[in-house]
Amino acid sequence: MEKKKLQNISIAALIISLLPFVTLIPVCLQIVLPDGLRTVWGCANFACIITGLCLSIVCVKNNESRSLINIISAIISVLLLLPAIGIIILALLLSP
Repeated sequence: MEKKKLQNISIAALIISLLPFVTLIPVCLQIVLPDGLRTVWGCANFACIITGLCLSIVCVKNNESRSLINIISAIISVLLLLPAIGIIILALLLSP
């Protein structure tokens, strides 16, 4: 039962890790979003990145549930987290 539960968590981690790429849809369609919606969208992306990373770490930490899906979702989350943290730091430094 626990192995099935961890497998479901790993699939959820992969899906949540890929959700920030939905941001590219308005960019590709050249849709300009209002400022408030962009802020909410950015916060939701950051939340998805953190959630996906936490779920991936939970699955990768367990030797029995470690699989390629878990490792890929962890890598995707880390690669998305680095620019997100950079943007947050840059915003804090440049704000008056």
